[in-house]
Amino acid sequence: MGKTNFEDLQVYQLAERLCDMVWAVVAGWDHFAKDTIGKQIVRSADSIGANISEGTGRGSFQDNRRFVKIARGSLNETQHWLRRAYKRKLLTKEQVSELSPLVDELAPKLNAYLNSIGSTKK
Repeated sequence: MGKTNFEDLQVYQLAERLCDMVWAVVAGWDHFAKDTIGKQIVRSADSIGANISEGTGRGSFQDNRRFVKIARGSLNETQHWLRRAYKRKLLTKEQVSELSPLVDELAPKLNAYLNSIGSTKK
């Protein structure tokens, strides 16, 4: 598979690392946890990078901005599910300490990427 332009984006690479880490954590959960919160958190984490990539392929900066905003919403949803997983004792403190820096770095990078994409009138 050839490399596409979105794969060079640092924000995409960070999103990819986050969703891969989430997948690895959820893979170790029991069936009930995987089937409930696990599916939700994997989908929301995967959606961050998917929306970044889709936005770059849309052909207009307006569409790209829209998809980055959706990615930002998916990051917020992922944060919600991470909080729920921790409260339900599905995440260890060590796992949280590995995931949190990625989430904390990704949020401002998504905003910076959004601000770098063209300009629109409000």
